[in-house]
Amino acid sequence: MKTYSPNEIKNIALVGSAGSGKTTLAEAMMFEGGVIPRRGTVNGKNTSSDYRPVEQEYGSSVFPAVLYAEWKDKKLNFIDTPGSDDFVGGVVSALEVADTAVMVVNTVKGVEVGTEIIGRHLKKKNKPMILLMNQLDHEKANFEQALDQAKMSFGNNKVVLVQYPVNPGAGFNMVVDVLKMEMYKWKPEGGKPDVLPIPEEEKEKAEELRNALIEAAAENDENLMELYFEKGSLSEDEMRAGIRAGLVKRDMFPVFCISGEKDMCVRRFMEFLVNVVPSAAEMPGMLTEDGSLVKYDEKGPVSLFVFSTSIEPHLGDINYFKVISGVVKESDDLVNMTSLNKERLSQLYAVAGKNRTKVPELRAGDIGATVKLKSTRNGDTLNGKDVTYKFPAIVYPNPRFRTAVKAINKNDDEKVAEILNRMHEEDPSVNVEYSKELKQLIFSGQGEFHLNTMKWRMEHNDKVAVEFVAPKIPYRETITKYAQADYRHKKQSGGAGQFGEVHLVIEPYKEGMPDPTTYKINGVDTKISVKGKEVYDLPWGGKLVFYNCIVGGVIEARFMPAILKGIMEKMEEGPLTGSYARDIRVSVYDGKMHPVDSNEISFRLAGRHAFSEAFKKADPKILEPVYNVEVIVPEDAMGDVMSDLQTRRATIMGMDTDSGFQKIKAIVPLKETQRYSTALSSITGGRATFTMSFADYEKVSGEVQEELLKAYHESEDDE
Repeated sequence: MKTYSPNEIKNIALVGSAGSGKTTLAEAMMFEGGVIPRRGTVNGKNTSSDYRPVEQEYGSSVFPAVLYAEWKDKKLNFIDTPGSDDFVGGVVSALEVADTAVMVVNTVKGVEVGTEIIGRHLKKKNKPMILLMNQLDHEKANFEQALDQAKMSFGNNKVVLVQYPVNPGAGFNMVVDVLKMEMYKWKPEGGKPDVLPIPEEEKEKAEELRNALIEAAAENDENLMELYFEKGSLSEDEMRAGIRAGLVKRDMFPVFCISGEKDMCVRRFMEFLVNVVPSAAEMPGMLTEDGSLVKYDEKGPVSLFVFSTSIEPHLGDINYFKVISGVVKESDDLVNMTSLNKERLSQLYAVAGKNRTKVPELRAGDIGATVKLKSTRNGDTLNGKDVTYKFPAIVYPNPRFRTAVKAINKNDDEKVAEILNRMHEEDPSVNVEYSKELKQLIFSGQGEFHLNTMKWRMEHNDKVAVEFVAPKIPYRETITKYAQADYRHKKQSGGAGQFGEVHLVIEPYKEGMPDPTTYKINGVDTKISVKGKEVYDLPWGGKLVFYNCIVGGVIEARFMPAILKGIMEKMEEGPLTGSYARDIRVSVYDGKMHPVDSNEISFRLAGRHAFSEAFKKADPKILEPVYNVEVIVPEDAMGDVMSDLQTRRATIMGMDTDSGFQKIKAIVPLKETQRYSTALSSITGGRATFTMSFADYEKVSGEVQEELLKAYHESEDDE
């Protein structure tokens, strides 16, 4: 295999909603590029990119697949990304290293919510985008509708036709190319098309669209604009230059037409990628954590960025990387800038999905893989000697679905944790943690389908049976008014005894409140003298403010840490439901001690019990976590989605329109978001999506609090 330089490499992400035909397109591109001898099919479970058992089981991509084709002395690296919103992590990883995105649109379904969401990722990453209208041979294909939706979503003036279908539908076999001013016509058996003059009945439309393409191309370059005004037209090469400039600036989204399944117009599209899409050398480069720009320069120092990891039986970790700078060679020793460990690249591969070809070296801008690195993960930077570049870690979306995981066989508990952590390495958009608070192993991801896919893998690949159970909610407890209590701990059983007495006041803490000066104790206003103050940011959120208000030495200073420890112990196991307590300030103002029997354990217990008694008198409330939820939904499903949110105790914060879709912003209790991804998909036929992020803790209603207290006491009785 030839070694390619940055100006010969095109890095492309194939993106689009599930069912748009990305994997089928990838097969056609590899076939045309001579990488595979025959095209596989999704139904046949023999494609190069969907080769993992879980992908063959579900008939769709779960992981991003790195592929390539050699075409006209250029290397096209392309990444086939998952289409389901549940597997958006694969899209995020691919966009870190792709220089251009090809948005594949199913012309039967048009621009879907998933298309729109991926479009936002492209905008955020400032990636050039080409629109590829696919499945034009389907009897229900509607090219014009899909085009109108694309213009609404991505900009009427930016979406510009390069091709259009003459006869979309069941008999589709003709495409007009207004850049080359040719018509392609395929015979029923397929193969290479006949290149024909544009028919008379199509000439007027073709000329009109060509003029629109020329104007759009000229607008992206002042010199081209002058040429256009001077000549009234542009040559094909001049148009290509203008389109390339428009792509890079995201001022133009060219539209092409294909049938991936029948391999119609795929060769012409690959020709466009080779001739027009910017090469790695024409892209700016990659920013480091400190904001410096590293260009794709094969003469620079060696630096790689790892964007994806897969773990395969009998082989172990496969790390996929992009060469940002320099030339990396087999057996190079590099340094991982995260762990600072040395890593040897014992083997280098050019990757075509399940097929890997050994190569001696890869140059800046190229994408490849290596195996058996010791401690390298997604988002890591690998550098040559004395190179200090470090590229930012990949930022994945917040999880939207969480569940607790239990092994059916308790002997498998440790193995389950290992498997889940391995899955996180492959797909960082899933998270796993053991919650000491909830006493559950919590597994979270982008949706129920996402996690069910991981469950299938555990049970079929790893042969470990697991059960998903509803996760507990991390409630919090707090108080709403002032309360006072005292407690004497006294124990005498021969020899040295135990004695400690603590008098304290608790009250709700709010940021910025002044230090106490007077408390009403036993109905009497009592002045308080603050001798010491400690403020603690609690690990579970909120604050504890602890005041030492002891005067006259009734409790020696050496016992104050023990009192604080007793209070903190009770805050870790709140008096109402055993949940963490927060946002409380405590003033210890009086007490007693014994010259012989007082010790730390006595005051720890006295402080703990005094705090508990005061807490119960301070009108305690349970707090629940609430989340910001943003739903993007087609207008015709708006009412159903709003009704469902209201049943989930949601507070609607606002509504807006966004590229033809409706956006609902709400605050929803975490308890009510369980299985929301599944419900939303059911309500909208899979046409809506949502994001969620932690907002705050809020008090539950009296009715909900009673239910929680009852459930807690019943569980205590059962134990």
